[in-house]
Amino acid sequence: MAAYLQWRRFVFFDRETVREPSGQDGACAKPFALPPGIAVCDSGRGSLVFGDILCGIWFLPRSLQLSSFQAYKLRVTHLYQLKQHSILVSIGEDEEGINPLVKVWNLEKRDGGNPLCTRIFPAIPGNKPTVVSCLTVHENLNFMAIGFADGSVVLTKGDITRDRHSKTQILHEGSYPVTGLAFRQSGKTTHLFVVTTENIQSYMLSVKDYPHLELDTHGCGLRCSSLSDPSQDLQFIVAGNECVYLYQPDERGPCFAFEGQKLIVHWYRGYLIIVSKDRKTSPKSEFAGNEAQNSDKQVLNIYDLCNKFIAYSSVFDDIVDVLAEWGSLYVVTRDGKVHVLQEKDTQTKLEACKFGFLLMLFRKNLFEMAINLAKSHHLDSDGLSEIFRQYGDHLYNKGNHDGAIQQYIRTIGKLEPSYVIRKFLDAQRIHNLTAYLQMLHLQSLANADHTTLLLNCYTKLKDSSKLEEFIKTSESEVHFDVETAIKVLRQAGYYSHAVYLAEKHEHHEWYLKIQLEDIKNYQEALHYIGKLPFEQAESNMKRYGKILMHHVPNETTELLKILCTDYRPSGGNEGPGMLEGKKANSEEFIPVFANNSRELKAFLEHMTEVQADSPQGVYDTLLELRLQNWAHEQDDQIKEKLHNEALTLLKSGRFKTVFDKALVLCQMHNFKDGVLYLYEQGKLFQQIMHYHMQNEQYKKVIEVCELYGDQEACLWEQALGYFARKEENCKEYIAAVLKHIENKNLMPPLLVVQTLAHNSTATLSVIKDYLVNKLQKQSRQIEQDEQRIQKYREETTRIRLEIEELKASPKIFQKTKCSICTSALELPSVHFLCGHSFHQHCFESYSESDSECPTCMPENRKVMDMIRAQEQKRDLHDQFQHQLKCSNDGFSVVADYFGRGVFNKLTLITDLPSGKAATTIEAGLQRELLIHTKRST
Repeated sequence: MAAYLQWRRFVFFDRETVREPSGQDGACAKPFALPPGIAVCDSGRGSLVFGDILCGIWFLPRSLQLSSFQAYKLRVTHLYQLKQHSILVSIGEDEEGINPLVKVWNLEKRDGGNPLCTRIFPAIPGNKPTVVSCLTVHENLNFMAIGFADGSVVLTKGDITRDRHSKTQILHEGSYPVTGLAFRQSGKTTHLFVVTTENIQSYMLSVKDYPHLELDTHGCGLRCSSLSDPSQDLQFIVAGNECVYLYQPDERGPCFAFEGQKLIVHWYRGYLIIVSKDRKTSPKSEFAGNEAQNSDKQVLNIYDLCNKFIAYSSVFDDIVDVLAEWGSLYVVTRDGKVHVLQEKDTQTKLEACKFGFLLMLFRKNLFEMAINLAKSHHLDSDGLSEIFRQYGDHLYNKGNHDGAIQQYIRTIGKLEPSYVIRKFLDAQRIHNLTAYLQMLHLQSLANADHTTLLLNCYTKLKDSSKLEEFIKTSESEVHFDVETAIKVLRQAGYYSHAVYLAEKHEHHEWYLKIQLEDIKNYQEALHYIGKLPFEQAESNMKRYGKILMHHVPNETTELLKILCTDYRPSGGNEGPGMLEGKKANSEEFIPVFANNSRELKAFLEHMTEVQADSPQGVYDTLLELRLQNWAHEQDDQIKEKLHNEALTLLKSGRFKTVFDKALVLCQMHNFKDGVLYLYEQGKLFQQIMHYHMQNEQYKKVIEVCELYGDQEACLWEQALGYFARKEENCKEYIAAVLKHIENKNLMPPLLVVQTLAHNSTATLSVIKDYLVNKLQKQSRQIEQDEQRIQKYREETTRIRLEIEELKASPKIFQKTKCSICTSALELPSVHFLCGHSFHQHCFESYSESDSECPTCMPENRKVMDMIRAQEQKRDLHDQFQHQLKCSNDGFSVVADYFGRGVFNKLTLITDLPSGKAATTIEAGLQRELLIHTKRST
């Protein structure tokens, strides 16, 4: 039982008298007055509702524009306005005697300007006329209870707005007047509290037979009961003259010693409102005597039951009722005045009143009371955090570190963690610091430094169980930076814990780093990589491949083979939906095999066997490895095998795009067959011959010329020059070369003579046959040329005679047949000076020009084309000479004409003009000019 006299008083409400709206003249508005005879009141749906003794019901909206309608013929005795529906239930009388009627009004519908009355029925228990004492309606419109002065309670179940869908029955019968009713809804369970002047009972309406329980053996007067809100767990409040009792449906709760005769009890936003007789007047104890007389003073008290203080207290003259609407309390007095009580905002209350009270509580170290007060009045989190901080400081200064840390924990999220951490860094208080840091992590407010500090606390306390509990939380419950935790555990030497954390949270790099650098468990690290998804397995093998290759070469090589061909994680980390394996670029892993040539060779050979389209770098490296092994091998049989392997690889056709690289490798390792093969593939026939020349393989030189001389004729010339420079007897080879040069007419005789002039062993007998045959061919050519010249001269003479004849004498046309159709010639006909005659229609059909003979035209065109070509060449020569003289860059002009093929055919001038000595041209220059001329033709 709480003593009311010990409760502190505050003024958390402002009192004002409701006044009429001010007029246009700006005069001071007079107090608002209700119509006389107000007997009952209620509120809801944006209006205050009044019932008077003259049978009218009044509505007062916020605009203070009163409206009314006549509900009964005699009087209105009870009103109940539902809060969630526009339904008003009233009880009144239409005739003299005890015959109360219940009327249900739909305020949203109208009937002749008045609210629509949806239901009317008599309010009597059975056939016994008695006075109605109280009324209540359930917000779901399925229950309505009416209490009577004879102790009866009538329950209406079903739709209370309609007669058809509801059922009325007597729920309770007793000997004492019913003074209060209240429905309590908790989930799907509905209770009805019934209070009389002598007892309190609870009925369970959600069960078929409506079981009931008597909660207490004392009651209260009319209007002295109410139902609290969920903040007080929907308890039923009963106010007696000495105490106020709170009840659950099955038991009695706490009570408060509020003395004085209670007249009215209400519940409003966590406050208990009690109107009681002023102590200066004598109390009345009769059932109907709780009504105050007009001359009585009454006290209105507003209590905060949670924090045990009085929020407001004031004296009024004869209160009719206290109503709650529009976020305020309205006190209706018998004189028709309405007083409004407006609760102050939370900040104002705290600053003006409660702040002083809190300070007083702080000074008295009553922190628990201060916390409860702040919570009940919805103090913001910053204000609560400050109270917790001061409470923690108080306990810390008293030496109660365990209690202090609990208060500091309640400040997490508002108070800077460093404020608390600095207080508990001492070794003796490390367990308190650990508790605070744990909670900081649970609320996901810890940073990397806090995680480091917490793990260091665990390690210093050597609390392995707590450490394991911390790191082995489920992934959804992790409230710390995992990477930071791994670093701290690794630094502290807790490798197994660090590895567990890294594996659980998939920090693969940290897992491998600890396994390889700290634990040295290379086999386990390699197995772990094999379980990773493809991208991560690939990156980690590039990073740690060299270390693994050094310690576990065979296993590492096998994993790389899988990774580069058809990789699927051994643990199935990429899900069952991955049907096709992935493969990495094998060329990128070649550096992993540094100092492991045997494993590298096995890896590369495997890749070329199972994956023919392996990157070029794989084949290049494999070729280099095979050439190295071949070059350093001493055993002849093994060397021959390695030789064949290298040559087979070269012939695989994989080095076409990297021809130069393969050639360099073969040359570096003096791989003769490989070099020759590559020369042949690259059509480097001169290099092949030079290779044999360097090795003085004369027969091979001749063979090269025979094989590739048709593709590159200069090979014979180079072979002749090569043998010419040899001092030993090479007559046999020179004769073979000269024979081929003669057959193919590859070199001028003068150049052959000059070339062989350098060889001291080559006598005239070597080239005798060559020169004789050459001179004979030239003699025959001269004879043919002379005959052709004579023919051309005779033909020229004949043509000139014909031209003269055409110019000097008439031409007689004696043709009798058409030269096209060979039919007899008829007029009209066409005749040409060449002697051909045509029918006119044949000529028009076949001739392309009116001035040319169709028969002679093809041959004439050939001649004309030759003439035009000569003229163009003459013009081109003149143009070239002109541009060469005028240009600043003569070389660019020559290069341009050279590119256009002007100089493709050169004429060798053997007879120099007079005045210039032949000796000015050196023999070497003549030789180069002859070679160039021959190649160009």
